[in-house]
Amino acid sequence: MAVIFCLLALMSCVLSGCGNLAYDMAYSADSNISSFNVISGQDTGTATPFSSNLCVVKDDVSEGTDADLSKATAALLVSLDDNRAIYAKNVHNTLNPASLTKVMTALVVLKYGRLDQKLTATKSVNITEAGAVLCGLKAGDTMTMDQALRILLIYSANDAAMLIAESIGGTVDHFVEMMNEEAARLGATNTHFANPHGLTDPNHYTTAYDLYLIFNEAIKYETFNEIIHMTGYQTVYYDKDGKEKEFDKSTSNQFLKVGSDYSAPASVTVIGGKTGTTKAAGHCLILLARDVNGSPYIAVTMGVPSTQELYMTMTDLLEEIQK
Repeated sequence: MAVIFCLLALMSCVLSGCGNLAYDMAYSADSNISSFNVISGQDTGTATPFSSNLCVVKDDVSEGTDADLSKATAALLVSLDDNRAIYAKNVHNTLNPASLTKVMTALVVLKYGRLDQKLTATKSVNITEAGAVLCGLKAGDTMTMDQALRILLIYSANDAAMLIAESIGGTVDHFVEMMNEEAARLGATNTHFANPHGLTDPNHYTTAYDLYLIFNEAIKYETFNEIIHMTGYQTVYYDKDGKEKEFDKSTSNQFLKVGSDYSAPASVTVIGGKTGTTKAAGHCLILLARDVNGSPYIAVTMGVPSTQELYMTMTDLLEEIQK
């Protein structure tokens, strides 16, 4: 009866529009049914906004910058220290991401897989698309998840993506469902994956902003940061008869590749990232970089016509960090 009386008194006060609240029961900080506690909503929780630790970009951002991003279909530069967009162009336009897809593939591995898991290739690794980067996997080949993940991110092998997907998801289709579920969880609402590697598909698309969300999550994993910083990878895996197969490739990231013609601005250190190139996507690149004070940034460029223009464009974008 006490609770009912208290609620009726509160309703009467609200409906009458009174400006001063009258407590009809004695105040008690320890009582769950005192007028004070009912009216003040003492047990009410406070929700943390989804984007509280994220950069939110509504429109293009270029004020105070002079970077030439004319060759890029979309571009984004975010300061992770203060979640601020330094530069943004067409960041919500849906585009083909090519092998930037593999950042999400890696994220699903790190979240749900085991690096010591032994993987066995099936015929799903037999990719015949012209120009697709492959490490040469055949049905029956075996390697660990750690090896496959490094080959995926460093060399961007599409057959390694299929090996990983089938091993984690049971089927490639189920793994792709996991990718899309993770994208939705991260707020990447303009993204839909159709495969784990990024080869062209009309139902496979994302945005520069969504890639920032995905990459920002991936760099929370120490293993991911270690791998994307490597200049190359050497390993040995085995065929179906137990014979050794050697793998020895340099990174596809020209900012890290030994002997490359491309280098980041002197004031910026490129920690690592992921490249992506197809005819439909053009040339794409996402990077984690740090300034001279060690502050981190994520930079994305998509849809650039050539390799040379990609790295020139990204260099222009990175130069905005110290301005």
